[in-house]
Amino acid sequence: MQRLHMNEIRELIYRFRSGEGNRPIARALNLSKNTVKKYRRLAEERGFLEAARPLPTLGELSGFLIPSLPPKHMRSTVEPYEEQVRQWLDDGVGPQTIWQRLHDNNGYTGSSSSVRRFVNRLRPQEPEAVCRIETEPGEEAQVDFGSAGVQYDSRNRKRRKTWMFLMTLSWSRHQYVEFVFDQSIPTWLGCHERAFAWFGGVVKRVVIDNLKAAVLTADLHDPVLGEPYRRMAQHYGFVISPNRPATPTHKGKVESGVKYVKRNFLAAQTFVDVEAMNRRVKRWALEVAGERLHGTTQEAPLARFNRIERHALQTLPSEAFDLVAAYRPKVHRDCHVIIEGRYYSVPVRWIGQSVDVYAGRRLVEIYHGAELITTHPRLPEKGQRSTRMEHYPKSKRAYLENPPERCRERAQAIGASCARVVESLLSDSIQDRLRSVHALLRLKERVGAVRLENACRRALHYNDPFYPRIKRILDAELDREPLEPSERKVTCLASYRYAREASEFFGQEVPSC
Repeated sequence: MQRLHMNEIRELIYRFRSGEGNRPIARALNLSKNTVKKYRRLAEERGFLEAARPLPTLGELSGFLIPSLPPKHMRSTVEPYEEQVRQWLDDGVGPQTIWQRLHDNNGYTGSSSSVRRFVNRLRPQEPEAVCRIETEPGEEAQVDFGSAGVQYDSRNRKRRKTWMFLMTLSWSRHQYVEFVFDQSIPTWLGCHERAFAWFGGVVKRVVIDNLKAAVLTADLHDPVLGEPYRRMAQHYGFVISPNRPATPTHKGKVESGVKYVKRNFLAAQTFVDVEAMNRRVKRWALEVAGERLHGTTQEAPLARFNRIERHALQTLPSEAFDLVAAYRPKVHRDCHVIIEGRYYSVPVRWIGQSVDVYAGRRLVEIYHGAELITTHPRLPEKGQRSTRMEHYPKSKRAYLENPPERCRERAQAIGASCARVVESLLSDSIQDRLRSVHALLRLKERVGAVRLENACRRALHYNDPFYPRIKRILDAELDREPLEPSERKVTCLASYRYAREASEFFGQEVPSC
C-alpha cells in the first residue's frame, strides 16, 4: 500500500464521509484505486467514517493508519571490521585514515565512501544549526575577494589572473564590485576607499576574511591586524571584525554576493580588458543587482539602500587616507633601507635587522615593532637618497658632515693661520688631503682654538704646513714658544755636479746660479 502524508489521509477521510466513490477520489488525488480502497477499509475499521465523529487528529492517524516500517538495511562491506573500526574511532582516527589502514593492512577493497557511511552509522553526528544574524542599517559591511578568471591587462599587454573585490552592505545587500590583478596592501586599501566613496559613507564595522593584506596572524580570539589597515580603520572610523578562520559562513552575505556576480555578471561574458569590466560592473550593480528582488529581504537592494541605509552611514573623512603601502626590509650596512628603489637612512644600531616601513603619499615612517625609529619625506624619484647624519656612528658622521667648504668655514673661525693651512691642504692638485684636514680640525677639541692657531702659525713660519708637523708642535708644546726672527732669503738649489761639465755635452755654457 502506498504511504501517504497525514494531510492526504485526512483529505481521503473527508471525501469518504462526503460519499465520493473510490474511482473519482483516485482520479482527483492522483492515486491508485487499490490504495484508495485499502485506506477506506482501514478508516472504517477505526471508526473514522462516522459522521458524528470529528475528523481524526494527525496524532490519531499516525498511530493507526501508517504502521512504522523498519528501515531498509543493507549489509556494509565494513561490518566484518566493526570492532577494529570502533577502536580506531575511540583513538581519534578519521574515516579517511580508517579506510587507508583497512586497505593496506586488511585487504579491504571497498571505497572510502563506504567507510564514511559506516562510521556515520556507528557515530551519528548531530545536525549543525546556524544562526542568521541581521544588523541595523549602516552597522556592517562584509568584504571578500573572489576569483574572476584570466582577463586582459591593457597596461602590460598580456592576460593576467584577475580578482573580484566585493563589499556588501549587510542590511540592504547593496554592493560595490571592482576587478583587480592582485590582493596587495595598496590594492586592498584603495578598493576600500573607492567602495566607501561609492556608498557615500562609512559603516561602523567591516567583516573581513583573514587575508594577509589585512591580518598578519589569524586567530580566533586575538588576531594580529596589519598596521596599514588598522590605520585606515582609525582614519575612516570603522571597527575591523576578522572572520573566524576557515568559517566562510560567518560572512555569508558577501559569499552569496560573490556567487551572484559570477553567475550573473561574469557567466558567458567576454570583456575587452579589466577597465571595460569595471565600467560595465558599475552599471550592472545599479541596474541589475540593485534592482533585483532579493530572496531574503524581499526588496530591491538599491531601493532599500536609498530609502534608509544611505542616511545611516557615517560621514566620509574630509582628508584622504595617506598610507599607501607597507614593507618589511632589512637594514643594510650603509644604514639605509631600500623602498621602491629609494634609499632611506636608519640609525646604525638597526643594521642587519628587519624593520616595518609604512609609506604614505607624503611621509615614510620606519618602525621596529611598536617603536618609531625615524621618519623621512617620501622621495619622488627612484635612486634618490634621504639621509640623516645622526644615523651614522660618530666616526663616519664626521667625514660626511664636513665637506671642503664646511672645513674652510671652521678653519676661518679658528684663525687666519689655520685657514691658510687648510686652504693649502685642500688646494693640493695631486693628493686628496680632506682626511688630514678633518684630523687637523679635530685637534681643536683637545688643545683649543688658540693653541691650534699658534701651531699653524709656527708650521707656516718654517714652511711645513702639514698635519703631522702641527701635531708634533702641539705634542712638544712648541706653540707656546716665541718664533725666531729670520730674514727671508731667496736661495737657489745647488746644481747637480758631474765629472764633466755640461758644456762638453751640449756645446754651450750652462748658466749657474
